This record gives sequence, C-alpha cells and structure tokens, in this order.
Amino acid sequence: MSEPDVQERRDLQAAATSHRGDRVFNRIITGAAFVALLVLAGITVFLGAQAVPVLQTQGLDFLTTSVWSPPDYGIWGMLYGSVLLAVIALVIAVPASLLLSVFMVFLAPTSVAKVLTNLVDLMAAIPSVILGLWAFYILSPVSEQWQALLNQYLGWIPIFQNESGNFSGTPFTAGFILAIMMIPIVTSVTREVLGRTPPELINASEALGCSLWTMLRYVALPYGRGGLVGGVMLGLGRALGETIAVFFVLKIVFDPVNYYNIIESGGGSVATLIVSKFGEASGPYETQLLLAAGFFLFLGTLVVNAIANVIVNRTGRMQR
Repeated sequence: MSEPDVQERRDLQAAATSHRGDRVFNRIITGAAFVALLVLAGITVFLGAQAVPVLQTQGLDFLTTSVWSPPDYGIWGMLYGSVLLAVIALVIAVPASLLLSVFMVFLAPTSVAKVLTNLVDLMAAIPSVILGLWAFYILSPVSEQWQALLNQYLGWIPIFQNESGNFSGTPFTAGFILAIMMIPIVTSVTREVLGRTPPELINASEALGCSLWTMLRYVALPYGRGGLVGGVMLGLGRALGETIAVFFVLKIVFDPVNYYNIIESGGGSVATLIVSKFGEASGPYETQLLLAAGFFLFLGTLVVNAIANVIVNRTGRMQR
C-alpha cells in the first residue's frame, strides 16, 4: 500500500472517530437536558400537587388576601412584596450595571477592564448568606441614615414617607441588597452584548463626529436591545427567588400590606415567608400551605427566566 493511501486511510479513520465522538457527546448532552427537564417537571408536579388541595380549601382567597392565622391563609401581601422588592432592585441595579458595562467596554483600558470583569464575576460567586450577614451588620445601619435623609428632604413624595420613625427592616434595604446581587448578572450580559457591537458601526459613528453618548444611543444600545432586556430579566428572576439575604434585613408584615412606602418598616416576600414559617409550621396542612406558596413563586420565576431565554436567543439569531 502506497504512502498516500495509508495517509488517506488514517484521515478516514480520524474522521470516523471524530464523528463517533460527536455522536457520543450529543447523546450525553441530550440525556443531560432530558434529565434536567424531568427534574423540572418533577418539581412542578410535586409543588402543584400541594397547591391543588390548598386552593380547594382556601379558594382564590389564598392569592387575594394577606393573612397567616388559622383558619385563614393568604399570600397576596407576600406576592406583592416580592414584586415591589424586585422593582426597587431593578431601579438601582439596571442603571448601575449599564454604566459599569459602558465603562468596561468603551472607556476603560484593557488591563482595568480585565480587573473589573474578574471582580464582577467574583461578586456573582459570593454566597447569598454572606451578603445577608454583610447587609445586616453593615448595610442596614447605613441604610437607616440614608432613609432618614430621604424622608427629611423628599418626604413629600409618597414613597419616601415614614410615619413611624422606624427605618429598620424596610423594603428599601431589602431591595438594595437584591440590587447588589443583580448587578453581576446584568453587567455580565450587558458587557457581552455591548462588546459585540460591530466595529464598523462604531468607526462610522466616530467618523461622523458622534460623541460617546450619541454612539451609545443610536448604535450600541439599539443593536443589543434584546440582549439587554434579557439580562435584566435574568437578574429579575434572581431577585424574585432570593431568600436568605432578604430574610436578614426585611421585617415580615402581613397586614396592612405595604404597597408603596419603601422606607417604612415592614414588608415581605414569598421566599422569606417560607423560610420564616417552615421551621415553626404547626402541622402538615401549614407545611402544605407553604409548599403551595412556593409553587406560585416557582411559576413566577420560571416564567421570567423563560421569557429572558427567548429574548436572548432571539437577539442572538438577529445578530447572526
């Protein structure tokens, strides 16, 4: 057999091995995805099975009232509180993440950008219990002073009113710690999206004499709009499901529901309700009630993350 024939045979064997490896890899990935779907379906079925009896006994009052005293139970205040905390976190985290991403992509030297990228990734890896302890001992006392100033100078705005004079355990502090936890997620996605802006578009805007703000407004941000929204919604999913950090700094109050006084002591979220009540549940039925509350929290978080994935994937296809 000639040398070219031997080489051709070797190439064919290498190609066949590569194809077999691809098939094995694809099967492993498919199996892992299938297992993940089974786990997700199992969680959904289990929590849903706990929610059905609760809805049969409590009715829609379980979702529309705010009380946790036998025989009546309702999680409306906690559901609303979860959304309120997420909104506060979004208002703080999104501008901060966007400004940080713009600095890292367009303004910072390469060495500084690498350091900031590592720091952002490190922030994402900090356990929530550590952030909760930091918030309890460090952030809360400082936050009380901030809130007192807000009430003193901006108290004419309804959201900054505080009639009790107690600034501890407020939605503002809980939302602030959630914002800190959201910033790494939103920043990572935003940085990647802005970094993929076509250089020719950036160069063209510079050639036309556009300022950085003009380039961001008419080139970078429109190009990556879908990815930015996806990153924000991923951070929102994290905020809705966060438990321990919020538990350290938020005072849970069922009635009256704190609808808008973000610097007034008292609030709640579904996750903190479950943590605070699970250990002292009076019986199997109250445990079932908490699992039912977890089911609705799970559904909300699942929907938010699903929407975020759709937006990110759609943006990726448009950019390609």
